[in-house]
Amino acid sequence: MDWRTWHDQYDHPSSWMARRLEAVQTQIRAALEGFPSGPLRVISLCAGQGRDLLEVLVDHPRRDDVRARLVELDQRNTAFAEEMARSAGLDHVEVVTADASLTDQYRGMVPADLVLVCGVFGNIADEDIERTIDSCAQLCRTGGTVIWTRHRAAPDRVPLICEWFKVRGFELQWLSDRDAGFGVGVHRFTGEPQPLVPGMNMFSFIGYDVLRQAKAQAGGA
Repeated sequence: MDWRTWHDQYDHPSSWMARRLEAVQTQIRAALEGFPSGPLRVISLCAGQGRDLLEVLVDHPRRDDVRARLVELDQRNTAFAEEMARSAGLDHVEVVTADASLTDQYRGMVPADLVLVCGVFGNIADEDIERTIDSCAQLCRTGGTVIWTRHRAAPDRVPLICEWFKVRGFELQWLSDRDAGFGVGVHRFTGEPQPLVPGMNMFSFIGYDVLRQAKAQAGGA
């Protein structure tokens, strides 16, 4: 999968990706507006080109309150995000080219007010989805928000993801409609943040194309 050209679908307003991006950005705006006044910390796992957050911050009233760290492995995508952030004068946005699955990447930024896990759950195995959700208790402050995405193709894991968040102290705030063509969820953390475990791997990024191929092969076995 070429993760640089994958983002080109955002430029087509009728695409499901563009519609999902709009939904995520709407929820990011709502989250930022709902936090008390003062500094805010935001982290984004597998941030890609960072369009979800950066396009919101460009003209958001709280842009100067936000200190953010975007972690993404693809250097072409981080270069895009870096250029967007610098062009917009978002000096408190840090773009890191690194493996977003490692907890070490978030030292000094957690527990965060807003945790973005967008474009992750559709590209990892079920057990890694659950482990990542479990890790969100290390990443998110009490009263903080997690925004995540997941496709709704069979097997539809969105209900299970919501349940996994619930049992770990995350209250569902908003969920996209079933017929939207994508899944976007927003959860508020009501528990107590756990200490960040150094050197922990939260997930292995496999890729939805590889996962689908494995599923097809297993079905034909």
